[in-house]
Amino acid sequence: MAKGFGMNCIKYLVFIFNFLFAMTGLFTIIIGAIIQSSYHHYENFIGESFWTAPIVLMVVGSLIFFISFLGCCGAMRESSCLILTFSVFLMIVFVTEVGIGVAGYIKHSELKDVLEKQFNRTMEDYTTSIEAQHAWSLVQGELQCCGINGPNDWKRIYINTTVPSTCCHLLPENVKQCTSVYASQEGCYPKLLNFLDTKSLLLGFVGIGIAIVQLIGVVFACALSRAFRENYETV
Repeated sequence: MAKGFGMNCIKYLVFIFNFLFAMTGLFTIIIGAIIQSSYHHYENFIGESFWTAPIVLMVVGSLIFFISFLGCCGAMRESSCLILTFSVFLMIVFVTEVGIGVAGYIKHSELKDVLEKQFNRTMEDYTTSIEAQHAWSLVQGELQCCGINGPNDWKRIYINTTVPSTCCHLLPENVKQCTSVYASQEGCYPKLLNFLDTKSLLLGFVGIGIAIVQLIGVVFACALSRAFRENYETV
């Protein structure tokens, strides 16, 4: 068995790191599940391709959790093979995350144009598509907005100043019909774009944090694997 204080120190550091890393994997799975369950109904305005991110988060989180377990077993059993396998898997996940990050950045640069196109399309389909009506009701009700850039956009659909009831969030008691006068003056396009930008920034910082932890883990694991191998060679 390995006796060196330095190697024991690294071994327990790797074990503690993997426990924390497993928690980050679990956290990543939870974040992906929350985004997928809470905001997937905006896919009518964003497009299905943009909602692959939460699924990717859950898959990566599951891989991180499994890899962390492998690293813990390798550290406790002082197995050079398991630790080396752990390092390789961790590096593969890191490279994959970098690729996903680059793809996400490219997709994010297209978000503004995609949103504008989808908002116009769903408004054009509003009178003939129940799905479009449901999508608009959701986004206007949840974000407390009206139309694409404001309530005047509904003039494409309504002849007078009438707008969908979900545009009016504080309608006076004596007023029975929602009109552009009482509707929210904020458009849904800028509000949803700002909302998604904020979430993307948060996910970006979380991703960078996890990537840094992964690199530290690879360094520790490689040092531990080398120490195990040198110890058994001397024995």
